[in-house]
Amino acid sequence: MSAAPVRFGLVGSGWRSEFFVRLAKALPERLTVTGVVTRSTGRAAEVEAAWGVPAYLSAAELVRAGEAPEFVVPSVPWPVTPESTRELVALDVPVLAETPPAPDLAGLRDLWRDTGASGLVQVAEQYNLMPGHAARLALVREGVIGEVTSVQLSSTHLYHAVSLIRHLLGVGFAPATVSAGAFTAPLADPLSPKGWSDDLTPKDATTTIATLDFGGRTGLYDFTDNQWWNPLRARRVVVRGSLGEIVDDTVVRMADPRTPVESPLVRRATGVDLNLEGRELRHISFEGRVVHRNEFTGAGFSEDDLAVVDLLCRTGAWVRGEGEAPYPLAEGCQDHLLGLAIDESARTGRPVVTGREEWAD
Repeated sequence: MSAAPVRFGLVGSGWRSEFFVRLAKALPERLTVTGVVTRSTGRAAEVEAAWGVPAYLSAAELVRAGEAPEFVVPSVPWPVTPESTRELVALDVPVLAETPPAPDLAGLRDLWRDTGASGLVQVAEQYNLMPGHAARLALVREGVIGEVTSVQLSSTHLYHAVSLIRHLLGVGFAPATVSAGAFTAPLADPLSPKGWSDDLTPKDATTTIATLDFGGRTGLYDFTDNQWWNPLRARRVVVRGSLGEIVDDTVVRMADPRTPVESPLVRRATGVDLNLEGRELRHISFEGRVVHRNEFTGAGFSEDDLAVVDLLCRTGAWVRGEGEAPYPLAEGCQDHLLGLAIDESARTGRPVVTGREEWAD
């Protein structure tokens, strides 16, 4: 990508916007926040003082400022995201919309009809870029386990999980039959975004389990309330193919017609024991070759941070005509379409069949 840092702006001044600002400050040679749009002069003053970036009261002011952003991230509540996206597209500004791009199916369809043809909208879906998932995707696309036929995922929720399932299966925008159920059981919940609770009293937690049948390829979705944070619920992924499978970080396949072998995905993490290079992931290897590499070493990022930074840089390359679209609006719409189907099926107890929407064309 071009040497100059990617310039992006933000609409909204909540915790997600602060997250983006933090990443940009950690990589000033790669990313620059040109400004933040907020609703009041008082909040604008707070943002400028606390975050050290210019604040504006409208998207028009942001994009017409001296150092104009190359794209803008609407980091706002779900109902506001479509409005902000439309406003930015009307200003002819590329958009990296937060997930989901609209709250419901009607909103997705309206947003697509209003902005889809512009080609200006990407979606900030980073899970396929997280190092572990990116390594698995690389092996799947190489054909290491043959044709992928099913994916079982217990990790994150709804549209994020659907994104991983769709891309590991390679099903694109295929219609699906979604069957889901919700089950309640006691579970201690010691950790949340608010921190440690020091309370190990089990409380009712809902687990949603769904099957997504794409006509020959299937996904199994399994998510428990607060699974992102709760240390008592692990994350699991199983990718099954015609010539083997990937279970978390282990790949099973045949070395020859009579020899099944297991090969691990191996993370090289520095800062362990007497290693003094700093605490971070450097790469993931498979059978002696690197299948995913950290391109942002030195910042000490978590794996989620790495995925978001990668997405921001890919969006910058796309805007400059130096890279492919990182995650087009159509992809984000399809993810949420299926996530909504999981919710509906779990609520009604009936299968939901998704059709082929306009964005699939």
